[in-house]
Amino acid sequence: MTELQKHVSFFDRNKDGIITPSETFEGYVALGCDVAFSRESASSVHAALGPKTSPVDVPLPQINIYIDQIHKGMHGSDTGAYDANGRFVPQKFEEIFIKHAKVRPDALTSLEVEELILSNRDPLDPQSWGGPVKEWGLSYKLSSDKDGFLHKDSIRGIYDASEFVKLEENGGHLEVKCDGL
Repeated sequence: MTELQKHVSFFDRNKDGIITPSETFEGYVALGCDVAFSRESASSVHAALGPKTSPVDVPLPQINIYIDQIHKGMHGSDTGAYDANGRFVPQKFEEIFIKHAKVRPDALTSLEVEELILSNRDPLDPQSWGGPVKEWGLSYKLSSDKDGFLHKDSIRGIYDASEFVKLEENGGHLEVKCDGL
């Protein structure tokens, strides 16, 4: 299983390899997101990824996400920490901190996250700009510490979903307003 497959598998609540919108909703709530954000995010994620990851023989509407095909749903303007097949690329992950972690070498502030997002924008693909804003905004909101640092080990755990498991186990029930940076 690739790191990207592990990342999305957190949302496969029944572990059948197919993520339904209701499972994504449940996953967001388990992370601690409020109901409104979870509903909206599940809808938009499935509208974007369902058709891209569904096998051709699946009847319409293709709203479920198929984990074995998740690499087909990758978007531009990202860090490159996943390769085209969804495998983790350690060098690209390290580049995040080499280029953007200025206050602390092992963590990012909200301003550094914003700089990271802007620096990775593909000017020829403006449709890909929204994904990183939502993904990094949510990551920061859920995993930054009380001093406003998003730590390297937390970010690494988001890539393979181990951070998601920790968040769920450590109080995902706290319902956070998950609306970005």
